[in-house]
Amino acid sequence: MPPPSQPPRRSTRGLTSITEFGPVASLAQRARELDQLDRQLRATLPSPLRDQVRFADLRDGRLVFLAPSSAWASRVRLYQTQILEAARAIGAKAHSVAVKVAPLPPVEVIPDRHKPLSTSAARHLRSAAASLSDPTLRDLFLGLASKAENSE
Repeated sequence: MPPPSQPPRRSTRGLTSITEFGPVASLAQRARELDQLDRQLRATLPSPLRDQVRFADLRDGRLVFLAPSSAWASRVRLYQTQILEAARAIGAKAHSVAVKVAPLPPVEVIPDRHKPLSTSAARHLRSAAASLSDPTLRDLFLGLASKAENSE
């Protein structure tokens, strides 16, 4: 009797990153290329400008930058010759610079949700702790009560 056929053995190298598959791989590669261009091109700009703008795309020979306001966009346009020279020096085939005004999303301010414990609350915690028979729970209540005393 012949031995039962076994399924082919799979590689056991672990999980494969999604960035290694088809369209996702090419998209990830494009993102890496644009990020590299962003760093290289913005490095040629003076400090305050470099921190305010972002390189967005290279399409049909046009370098596209994003600026948070029209004032910053105008400053980028003043440096377009320098930007184009830098792009050509690193091998990017560019012949023009476009700047789009795209305000950065507002920074979300997270309110401080911690309210100080009042003296009255600390007094109630201490009286509740005195009525508890469980020593661990009593210590927790007294610890909370001491927080109010330390914060004032």
